[in-house]
Amino acid sequence: MRRAEARVAGEGVTVAGVDEAGRGPLAGPVVAAAVVLAAGEHWDGLNDSKQMDPATRETVFARVLDSARAFSWAVVGPRAIDYSNIRRASLTAMHRAVSRLRVTPDLVLIDGLDVIPGLTLRQQPMVDGDARMLSVAAASVVAKVVRDRIMQRLDRVYPEYGFARHKGYGTPEHLEALGRIGPCPLHRYSYSPVCVLELPLT
Repeated sequence: MRRAEARVAGEGVTVAGVDEAGRGPLAGPVVAAAVVLAAGEHWDGLNDSKQMDPATRETVFARVLDSARAFSWAVVGPRAIDYSNIRRASLTAMHRAVSRLRVTPDLVLIDGLDVIPGLTLRQQPMVDGDARMLSVAAASVVAKVVRDRIMQRLDRVYPEYGFARHKGYGTPEHLEALGRIGPCPLHRYSYSPVCVLELPLT
């Protein structure tokens, strides 16, 4: 991945990788992360976060926070997702994450097809970027771990849904709870099947 990244960006170019976690769940926020890795560092085992087990993600997350030149993340909640749609909410989170970096990158590599609206830096979207570029893979790990931790904490507030286990995705356990007790304020009311259920009054 390092050689591929150098071919895209060029030697000596400061690259920030950007990715998000949480487009698909029925509940909780979307989280985006941006990471600038130190040049020349080896990252054996770093991959798309979805291909890594939780323990490995946690190990890589700690290493990124310890050794990356810069990292940041941003969170956009369920009401903003409902108001704008998940694509725009994800791009908003990405913009905030890049803007919070303490190192200004020369190039922003973004997992997916979209550029980030309003960002004045040079950008390049890349399909499967989290499987091809180290910095994007690192960002995917940071976004995933941060979001998982958020959902684990929110599980203490709404333990009846099992958020700590399924992280808001539409598992049978989650769907059963939705059908039995209805949605809570953490749910995305614009998402099916949440939108066809009776909404809470508060």
